[in-house]
Amino acid sequence: MKFHARPVDDDRRNRDSSSGSQSSPPPGGRGGGGDDPLGLRRRSGRKRAPSFTADPTFQFDYKDPQTLRHFVTERGKIVPRRISGLSAKQQRQLTQAINLARKVALLPYTGVK
Repeated sequence: MKFHARPVDDDRRNRDSSSGSQSSPPPGGRGGGGDDPLGLRRRSGRKRAPSFTADPTFQFDYKDPQTLRHFVTERGKIVPRRISGLSAKQQRQLTQAINLARKVALLPYTGVK
C-alpha cells in the first residue's frame, strides 16, 4: 500500500511564503513572549546558574534577601533546580535559607497580588 502526499495548491504556497510578517499566536495560547516567567519553555535550553554560586566556598545567607529573591518567583515559589541551574547541595542550602528568611519575615510566603 503506497501513500502519496496531498498536493498543495499554488496560491496557498505563495501566500505563506510571500507574507513578511509572522502571525500572532492565538489568544490564550502559549506564545513565546513574556508569558513565561520561569523560563520553562526556553529555546536555548537550561538556564545557567548565577556566577556567584560557582565559587565553592559560597553559602546562601538567609539575612541577604536580595540574593534569595533571584531564586523565588513572583508568586513566592522556590525556582526548581532544573531551572535555576544549581547543584543538589546548593538547592538544599537555598531552600533552607529561603525558609528561614520567611520565618523571620525577610521574605514573603506568597507573592503580591
